[in-house]
Amino acid sequence: MAQASQDQGAVGVADPDEDSPNMIAYRKIEDIITRLQDETEGVPVRTVKSFLSKIPSVVTGSDIVQWMMKNLIIDDPAEAIHIGSLIAAQGYIFPISDHVLTLKDDGTLYRFQAPYFWPSNCWEPENTDYGKRRTLLGRLRENLARLQRAFARKWEFIFMQAEAQVKIDRKKDKTERQILDSQERAFWDVHRPVPGCVNTTEMDIRKCRRLKNPQRVKKSVYGVVDDTQTQSPVHTPSLQNNKGTREDVEKEILFLNTQLDRHCMKMSKVAETLMSYTEQYLDYDPFVTVPEPANPWISEDVTFWELEASKDPSQQRVKKWGFSLDEALKDPVGREQFLKFLESEFSSENLLFWLAVQDLKCRPLQEVAARAQEIWQEFLAEGAPSAINLDSHSYERTSQNLKDPGRYSFEDAQDHIYKLMKSDSYPRFLRSNAYQDLLLAKKKVRLNLKSLSAANFVFSILLHKPFSLKNKNQCTTIPYFLFDQKQQP
Repeated sequence: MAQASQDQGAVGVADPDEDSPNMIAYRKIEDIITRLQDETEGVPVRTVKSFLSKIPSVVTGSDIVQWMMKNLIIDDPAEAIHIGSLIAAQGYIFPISDHVLTLKDDGTLYRFQAPYFWPSNCWEPENTDYGKRRTLLGRLRENLARLQRAFARKWEFIFMQAEAQVKIDRKKDKTERQILDSQERAFWDVHRPVPGCVNTTEMDIRKCRRLKNPQRVKKSVYGVVDDTQTQSPVHTPSLQNNKGTREDVEKEILFLNTQLDRHCMKMSKVAETLMSYTEQYLDYDPFVTVPEPANPWISEDVTFWELEASKDPSQQRVKKWGFSLDEALKDPVGREQFLKFLESEFSSENLLFWLAVQDLKCRPLQEVAARAQEIWQEFLAEGAPSAINLDSHSYERTSQNLKDPGRYSFEDAQDHIYKLMKSDSYPRFLRSNAYQDLLLAKKKVRLNLKSLSAANFVFSILLHKPFSLKNKNQCTTIPYFLFDQKQQP
């Protein structure tokens, strides 16, 4: 296998697929390697002299990195090293003294791989060829012994081939033999990497399945998708000349109908929605906006505890109820205020039903059946004390579900009631005087709390820090009753 003139079938070469993603990447890499090896504009290839020996046809890692930054228009050296390491992992360049195929920006010596050993030739070497290589080197006895056990019946034949190859190599020039030996070693470092290194020649099992069965149709989140339409932007499957069967045509029709029913939205609209959502909730993100009142656990402000003790929601909390019905229902105080508003309009049965169904979903399983019947008798049965208005479809589905009651027996009815509240009751609640007064009242409370906190601060200083004033009129900012308290014996 060491001879470039030998038949490639000795190791096993598969027919390359010019449209595959790997071949497209190989062509791009080989274009860079060809430019690197150019005699005028490439990196300088030289022979390095060492003690009592010479190392022919090598380049340094720093030369490769500098050439990439200059000719590939790369500003960051780390990016150039990364690209070079990816090329080295495919075996196009390799260090002459290391089995780990990476590029280093230093004086490490590298050598270019011969085109005969390039991955674009679709090598598929077998273990018997690897056994010949190990026999020729005479190293790594443990691996050699493992191969001998695996190919016990063929080992004599493998040994004979290795001997014949040694005789051919001995007739070559020493420098040529040294270069070819290092190139073959790099070839096996790619196809049989050392432990801890990634095998870049492994094929994804999903890609293999698609190549072996291109007519297969798979499911996706949008319905049925033809698998021949790969997600890879560089893969363009070849058109098939044979006509599809009736089943294939039906699958294609189903796929096209599914694509027509898809909800398509422009990216500009999606970005606009995300930006508006972010701006709306900006004041409620403590990582971006300082919360008001401040967190009492990390500050000396006790306004938060005073608000909690008064059980009155803050202005931001009340304002958040106006974002959506979900925000109002998630907040216990908002849910209570919404219920009070509906009771004032004698239409609280919808919210009571929605809350009862939510409570049903959290009940223990042994209580679900009895509680489901209670909800039916209270809201949906004939003559129910708190009857709700349901459409016929939801009513029939709910009555069918109650034959085997469960936590989600009222799911259809709950969704219908939720939509009614969202389109009717909730907008009226936001326009009501109760909500507007509550929102405006919080602003006044906020100002009063600040003034009260300042007064408490002054009062605490006067009580705990002694002072003496001969005349009360010398200080006009402190109430006179405080002087009376301090001057009493």
